[in-house]
Amino acid sequence: MLPPLALPPGPLAVLTSGGLDSAILLADVARQAPAATPLYVRSGLAWEAVELDHLRRYVEQVQRTLPAVRPLVILDQPTRDLYGNHWSVTGQAVPDAATPDEAVYLPGRNLLLLTKALLWCHLHDVAGVALGVLGSNPFPDASDAFFDAVAAVASQAVAGRLQVIRPYGRLHKVDVMARGRGLPLEWSFSCIAPRGARHCGLCNKCAERQRAFRDVGWDDPTPYA
Repeated sequence: MLPPLALPPGPLAVLTSGGLDSAILLADVARQAPAATPLYVRSGLAWEAVELDHLRRYVEQVQRTLPAVRPLVILDQPTRDLYGNHWSVTGQAVPDAATPDEAVYLPGRNLLLLTKALLWCHLHDVAGVALGVLGSNPFPDASDAFFDAVAAVASQAVAGRLQVIRPYGRLHKVDVMARGRGLPLEWSFSCIAPRGARHCGLCNKCAERQRAFRDVGWDDPTPYA
């Protein structure tokens, strides 16, 4: 039996990209919370159409066994005017498997995602949003101090109390993967350079995905291009 997550009582939102960590977190929260609403923030990035198609199918699958998973909510937060000709928008010169994690950093992405997600929570009487960020995340917008500050500012803005919940903040990737046993992870999506409807198998995020399955000792169900 999986150890329970440290979650506040009541319904929660889950910031869900469809990647392994957030896909597993959605199911994990739905096992404990009375309601878990997946929030997808659409930003205009090159891979989002394929990612969103996978996420819809994943949500449909997990709803069959976890009725606490609510319908997918899509929020729009365009970033093309900020990121311009960045690879994340153009889909060109995407970081490959040999690049370090820093190569896939998108400046301020968590700030943008959480602003919209927390306001949705306030408007729908949801206590907070959970996200699947790991403690090993090296980026400046992934620290405890950052998440606490964003929650405090959002709470002040609406004269309420909103929370950013990071249940996997002390876990390693292999620990998170173990919590996903039995889930339809073939419908999760991690690629930043998809070919048609498939993972490319060559980019930085595909390499991370392949390591995750290998490290937990499972066959990778992903049909790479």
